[in-house]
Amino acid sequence: MATPKKQRIGIWIIAAVMLVGTIGSFVVMVLANENNQKDLAEQQKLYDEYMKQLEEQQKVDDAAAKGLSDKYYSTFAQYGSMPAAFDESSVGDTVTTKDLKVGDGVEIKEGTKYKAYYIGWTPKGTVFDSSIQDGALKAPIDTSQMNLIEGWNQGVIGMKVGGVREITIPSDLAYGEEGSGESIGPNTPIKFIVMVIETVEVAEE
Repeated sequence: MATPKKQRIGIWIIAAVMLVGTIGSFVVMVLANENNQKDLAEQQKLYDEYMKQLEEQQKVDDAAAKGLSDKYYSTFAQYGSMPAAFDESSVGDTVTTKDLKVGDGVEIKEGTKYKAYYIGWTPKGTVFDSSIQDGALKAPIDTSQMNLIEGWNQGVIGMKVGGVREITIPSDLAYGEEGSGESIGPNTPIKFIVMVIETVEVAEE
């Protein structure tokens, strides 16, 4: 049976509408894909620029660290053999210090930011961290960029730039009941040798 003319027209109209909708959807998808590609390209460009800046900054930092190592290695390396076992029961509950070399620079006070080299060890004489590595010094720590344990903060007060100090820290002013990693067990007192090499100016916000 033949389809009535009006019905055929209606079918054609529906088909046309569907075709237009399909084409429209395809165009939208193409444009969206192009925009996504542009966005991805822009993101990749920004990422590449960021990584390049990081690489350049790393080169600057490495050069600065090497310069400081060349300057201070011979002075600080002589303390590398000092870590030895100690009686943890004799540590007590307060920080104690012993100046190995008195500095002649700026005095470290509460809130002073500075750079320093260090060696840290446990009662067994095991060094858990050290600035000395492979015959050179790693980049010094910068206290304007990090937080340190309370015992360290107390122990450096009164030092002067250029000075070297041995600091003995009771466990509750070190890493307490939790310890730190596999090297420092719970309730373990620790010792550090610290050499302050320079102060750091911090811009006011």
